[in-house]
Amino acid sequence: MRGLRELPRPVWLLAAGTFANMTVSVSFVFVFLYLTGPRALSPGEAGLLVGLGGTGLLAGNFTGGWYGDHLGHRRVLLTAATASGALLAAVPALPTPALYAVLPLAQYTAGVQRAANAALVAVIVPDGARRQAFALIRASANGGFTIGPVLGAFVATHLSYDYLYAAEGIGSLALAAWTARVFPAGTTPHPRAPRHETGGLWPELRTRPAVLTLLLAIVITDIVYRQQYSTFPLYLADHHMDTGVYGALLAVNGAVLLCLELPAALALRRHAPLRIVGTGLLLVGAGYATLLLGASITTAAVMMTLLTLGELLYKTTATAYMADEAPAHVQGRFQSLYAGASITGVVLAAPLGGTLYAAHPTTLWPLCATLAALAGAAVLTTARRAPRASEKGKLKEAPRTDSTQQAVG
Repeated sequence: MRGLRELPRPVWLLAAGTFANMTVSVSFVFVFLYLTGPRALSPGEAGLLVGLGGTGLLAGNFTGGWYGDHLGHRRVLLTAATASGALLAAVPALPTPALYAVLPLAQYTAGVQRAANAALVAVIVPDGARRQAFALIRASANGGFTIGPVLGAFVATHLSYDYLYAAEGIGSLALAAWTARVFPAGTTPHPRAPRHETGGLWPELRTRPAVLTLLLAIVITDIVYRQQYSTFPLYLADHHMDTGVYGALLAVNGAVLLCLELPAALALRRHAPLRIVGTGLLLVGAGYATLLLGASITTAAVMMTLLTLGELLYKTTATAYMADEAPAHVQGRFQSLYAGASITGVVLAAPLGGTLYAAHPTTLWPLCATLAALAGAAVLTTARRAPRASEKGKLKEAPRTDSTQQAVG
């Protein structure tokens, strides 16, 4: 627990707010049922609307850091959370045609909020403590999401889907108010970047090829990883394993993450980050390779366990690595790049995987295993070529002072 004592108090308070917010942030789990049920849309129309929402979420993640770097991450987080909450709370009262604008916009603001949240943690946590900080935030989110869908299902079936949107909207507004209290205005100013830090994003990325390799590997792996939410349940059904089996496997995922992610981050915090990330990506590939042994509950359980262990290793570590590599004036944009890369599969996994599974079902899992393995190998190769590149760069920098909070705003 020593590593957790290094975390600033605001991180703990932000984690508490994240837990509460994620407990009620479950409308996306039931959105397809809501659109085809109470809203009476056809599956095709509902799919289009869900796709538009996913595109909005991806765009918000990619742009949220830019806003934060220029306006302050605290300010952007508060604005995005308030806008998201207001939009979601209004959904039950809106006519169905309006949802084609409101739901994508709500997802966009949610994406901005996610990127700003990560950047805010990155700038208030000192070097050497970011892995456990991001692990704490993720553990809080996973804990809330473990409870949320169960409560959401009860509310939707016994009351109304409308209450899900109202609760999520209120939760997002409450998170904005809580964050404003945790980070009072004026306590963490957002000055202009120093003159020597006026370079743009691309010049900074070009000097960090390991970061570019990591981002590409994350995009590939996320498309592979998220097959568990689209083609994998179809695979189970095609082999006579029902929804109950799939639900139990997802419960394994949530339980392992909840119990092990934070202890793993603490235990591995002094190990080379890219090696941990590369190993995690290899485990994702190994999970899908397990399905080549045949369709059974055992192989499916082993697959989900390996997939979860891979996620446990790579997601927190990669987020912290991006924060450690980012110059202060582009910290938000580095976090946005990773945030966007890490949810690319939300938009691409289902259409790409579904098309291949429909045409050549026996090809999907070998391809998934190969792609994740190649991504992991690329990251490990980068780690071997320049294992101390980031540390060398930091030796040239001045010691961290209040500039760590430049972009909180």
